[in-house]
Amino acid sequence: QVQLVESGGGLVQAGGSLRLSCVASGRTGSWYAMAWFRQAPGKERKFVASISWNGGSTYYADSVTGRFTISRDNAKNTVYLQMNSLKPEDTAGYYCAAGSVYTDPGQYEYWGQGTQVTVSS
Repeated sequence: QVQLVESGGGLVQAGGSLRLSCVASGRTGSWYAMAWFRQAPGKERKFVASISWNGGSTYYADSVTGRFTISRDNAKNTVYLQMNSLKPEDTAGYYCAAGSVYTDPGQYEYWGQGTQVTVSS
């Protein structure tokens, strides 16, 4: 089992920045590919970004390309999501996931509890 705990969410004005963190524990794997998803109320969970186990490959949703950056520090079992130029439409619960780099949430075995990001206009 792998436990994932997100942090770093909050309330920010449009144009601002936030950095989310996801710490893995338990049967941790620096070999796990990791990803971030987000889910707004009443909507389905959507892919945001993913990163390969060694950080050598990253993938982004079109809506965040150029504004968000995913990275990882395997020594700390931590994955980050740097979010810049935030927009009100980025408002959602953000979830960390482990086990894949694909955009389909069904491909992921482990999930965190989520952290809320609210962007005011």
